[in-house]
Amino acid sequence: MAEFVYRAARADGSMVDGCIEASVKEAALRQLRTQGLTPIRIESAAGVEFAAGVTPPRAGIPPPGVVAQTRPETPAQVPADRNRLGGERAPSHADVHHLTGELAIMLRAGLPLDRALRVLASMTQKASVAAMLEDLLKSVKSGKGFSQALQPYEELLGEFYINMVRSGEVGGQLGEVLGRLAEHLERVRALRESVVSALIYPAILVVVAALSVFLMLAFVVPQFESLFNDMGEALPLPTRIIVAAGHLVADWGWLGVLLGAGVVMLIRRWLRSAEGRNWWDRRLLAIPVLGAVVQKFEITRFARSMGTLLGNGVPMVPAIKIASETMSNVCLRAAMAGVAPAIKRGERMAEALGTTGLFTPLALNMVRLGEETGRLDEMLLDLARIHDGEVQSGVKRSLTLLEPLLILGMGVVIAAIIVSILMGILSVNELAV
Repeated sequence: MAEFVYRAARADGSMVDGCIEASVKEAALRQLRTQGLTPIRIESAAGVEFAAGVTPPRAGIPPPGVVAQTRPETPAQVPADRNRLGGERAPSHADVHHLTGELAIMLRAGLPLDRALRVLASMTQKASVAAMLEDLLKSVKSGKGFSQALQPYEELLGEFYINMVRSGEVGGQLGEVLGRLAEHLERVRALRESVVSALIYPAILVVVAALSVFLMLAFVVPQFESLFNDMGEALPLPTRIIVAAGHLVADWGWLGVLLGAGVVMLIRRWLRSAEGRNWWDRRLLAIPVLGAVVQKFEITRFARSMGTLLGNGVPMVPAIKIASETMSNVCLRAAMAGVAPAIKRGERMAEALGTTGLFTPLALNMVRLGEETGRLDEMLLDLARIHDGEVQSGVKRSLTLLEPLLILGMGVVIAAIIVSILMGILSVNELAV
């Protein structure tokens, strides 16, 4: 028999932690449900450490002298105390992903929505998340549907999320829909993190190169200035340029940093405007190799969102509009604007997507096959999985080209500084001779 550590919810919404023996994890889950508990988390006790001298709790019963870790039914107590200690950041997309998965587990286990929200609020360690859950609980208790209760948080959740919840309410499968939504959010997060992780090393190279050049100009080059003072115009032009640059950085480097920070802030502010965003997205798509990867990444997001929406009963025209909004590139989003009207006129989806010029022949054939077989949602999800791999391989190819270029560029700049100094030293020696 194996031991499993669990966290479960009682019928009154309170939480209990404990340990239970069972042959497999599924048997442990069955035992907890027969005891009237709703499992939230369960894992093998082998990797869980307990304090010295403390016996692991059995079947929800705490060890001698230890009170079971039961949370109060009123969710506002702990978060309110934390609010008095200082404000916290607003709920993040990671919080939404976490809450969606846990809420899906509770609803599929048979816990009513209001009680599941109360349990989640009592579990959270973040005051802003607890406040959001309390607000949702209050709205649900007042008679609103869950999708209506989520409406004030559309900026955080997005229209896609709320429409998925609405489709689950209409079909009476809110738990199942939330489970699929959690899987969708996990795939999107994994794809985004794989791209971000791949860009970390090039970013480090750029920072190291900039710091290396700055330190050489600010601290190394000025050490040779006294040696070159008497040379005047006899110094080679590259040496005079490097000495002037070193003098400028040493004397006015702090001002350059402030000006650079100000310029970056202004550029970021401009890029947030409609004109700046459109300019940047258009230029991004025009970059060789990288532009194709960005386009495929956006198509992946569209295909996964569209397939998930269609699979949950959302009509095609609203689904296309919502899925198009999940694309962050405004140029690609504008190219998709004519798809929904074309379908309204009676065109097939494959033909409407083909007019955008964004989709590969493989993608269009998969959409066409999905329409003919009545499995369009599955085909779109399969297309998203195929593009996932292509995006990751495209990112790796781009970095394979970028990394040597960055290293070479850094080497050329540092070598130019060193050669310029050596040219000046050789000129001094020649003059001395």
